[in-house]
Amino acid sequence: MENLDLAGLIRNIPDFPMPGIQFKDITTLIGNGPAFQQLTNTLTERYKGQPIDAVAGVESRGFIFSAPIALALGVGLVPIRKPGKLPAATYQIEYALEYGSNKLEIHQDAFTEGARVLLVDDLLATGGTIAAATKLIEQAGGVVHELAFVIELTFLNGREQLAPYPVYSLVKY
Repeated sequence: MENLDLAGLIRNIPDFPMPGIQFKDITTLIGNGPAFQQLTNTLTERYKGQPIDAVAGVESRGFIFSAPIALALGVGLVPIRKPGKLPAATYQIEYALEYGSNKLEIHQDAFTEGARVLLVDDLLATGGTIAAATKLIEQAGGVVHELAFVIELTFLNGREQLAPYPVYSLVKY
């Protein structure tokens, strides 16, 4: 199978959701079956044979990528969601955004103690959302194995905010 230009399939939308933001739209990438398959295969190959007990995905676009990776690795998928979406007892964390704050939740029984967790999301920007998600994983008894992203906006220095966790990204801007 020929290697496709994944970065070339990501559409840039200027001034969305607000002026000055250059939104990286993944719908054009995931709408291309061979490209979506290549992306999923690339991430899966990276983690095959590694000691991963679960994959966690952050709502909502992280679910798109975490689900097929968990399935291919033969491990469970743990959703990290916005408040009020999970039915059992949860841990919750509030975190700062550039323009306010947000909250995330995880089920308290999401992991067995010491479970090695691959955390997957679509985009690494400033790192705030993923830093909050790592705290939730640890609060629920998991150990973060690595943080995996489809896109990394390197100029926002999110990787530095996530130290000491290992970070992997496929497409860098």
